[in-house]
Amino acid sequence: MAAVTLAERLIGAARASRARLATAESCTGGMIAAAITDIPGASDVFECGFVTYSNAAKQRMLDVRAETLAAHGAVSQEVAREMAEGALARSGATLAVAVTGIAGPGGSEHKPEGRVCFALARPTAPTRTETVEFGPLGRAGVRRATVEHALQMLLAALA
Repeated sequence: MAAVTLAERLIGAARASRARLATAESCTGGMIAAAITDIPGASDVFECGFVTYSNAAKQRMLDVRAETLAAHGAVSQEVAREMAEGALARSGATLAVAVTGIAGPGGSEHKPEGRVCFALARPTAPTRTETVEFGPLGRAGVRRATVEHALQMLLAALA
């Protein structure tokens, strides 16, 4: 028998707590939503996903403020916070996760490859943000690590 995946555990926990999930993704391009919806029965708990790769899409779809982008850049906890809160407000979900980062290749001294900012929003608690430095794992590696971390954040929020 195959091991229960992180996404399967998340769906079970969300179902048990009657949560509705939303994602707001930049560097992962919808991979978090795909990991969740790969599991049969995900429709019980998954509301929607926003893929907002460009700054214009972040502003238009999630109400990320131009001032926040100008002051902090797209890869920042401040933008991740506004993405998660925008996803929550626009979706009807009860829990939203957002990610924005530098998957690579490349990056800069100030924003290196592998830096990803996360936010977790729900209507009943302050939005939680964090930055994880995955390091130069390569584009696919950073994206995979980001998906796993986002799923773990959602699961922990439901525990």
